[in-house]
Formats: sequence, structure tokens, C-alpha cells
Amino acid sequence: MAGFSDTDFDITRVIDKNLIALNLEAKDKEDMLRQLISLLDEHGRLNNLEEFYADVLWREKEGQTGIGLGVAIPHGKSSSVNQTSLAIGTTANPIVWESIDDKPVSIVILFAVTQADSDTVHLKLLQHVAKLLVYESFIEKLYAVKTANEMLELLQSNPDDYSD
Repeated sequence: MAGFSDTDFDITRVIDKNLIALNLEAKDKEDMLRQLISLLDEHGRLNNLEEFYADVLWREKEGQTGIGLGVAIPHGKSSSVNQTSLAIGTTANPIVWESIDDKPVSIVILFAVTQADSDTVHLKLLQHVAKLLVYESFIEKLYAVKTANEMLELLQSNPDDYSD
């Protein structure tokens, strides 16, 4: 897949409702990551599940990806990724995760980025998601999501629509 240019970035190209798993039974961070990575693999987004899992774990060791309020944004840039994608998982039972507020995590947004997209798309994805996550009203809506379609619509929303 060719990389995205600055002018044609569209988050809908990396989000798919099949990559959204609500109410996962994850016993810990590694289990949550495994489940989301398996989801990516099942939908053809990876060419090497184990290599991508190792890349994500390596990145996790580099610094915390828990951004507070029960949300984590782990990510991996890897040649084992076929198509830059987001996989999203939620759990009713918060799991221990290194976080800036030292609180457990219930919502995980996993970034899987190809080597070709590692500069442009990775930064634009992080920017889009970060702009949404600064709003408590957006995070409240994340917690209220009941279906994959609702999650998809929420993540596709315009950060300019929030103002709290």
C-alpha cells in the first residue's frame, strides 16, 4: 500500500469496524495487546503476528502509553504490518497499565503502522486521536459506546466539534 500524502489523509482509511472489540475479557496488558493484535492478523493487516507483538512490547518498554482517564494508545511501526490500521478494544474490568495518572486502563487504541507510513500517517493518526482525547466530553462518549459502529463514528468525529 502506498503511503498517504499530507493532503489526502483520511482516518476512515485506517479504521474498520471489524477491528473494534468491545467488552474484551483481558486479564492484563499483554493479554489485551495479544487480543487486539490477533484481530489485526485475522483481518489481513499483519504478515507476522509474533513480530508485530514483539515490536509493540518493545515500544511499551520505551515509555508509557497510558495517557490518563483509563485510555492507552500503544503503537508499533513495523515491516510486519501490511496496512496501517487502528484496532480498538474495551474492557469492563480495567487493567494495570503504565499511565500518566497511574490509573488502570479500560480503552485501548492500538496503532499498527507500516514502515512506509511511519512518518506521515503515524504522526497524523496520533495527532487526530490526541486532539480528540484532550476533551473529557469525547472520553465520556468513548465510555458510553455500545457498538462497533458507534465507536467507528466517534473516532471519525472532527476534534473541532468538541469544546470543553
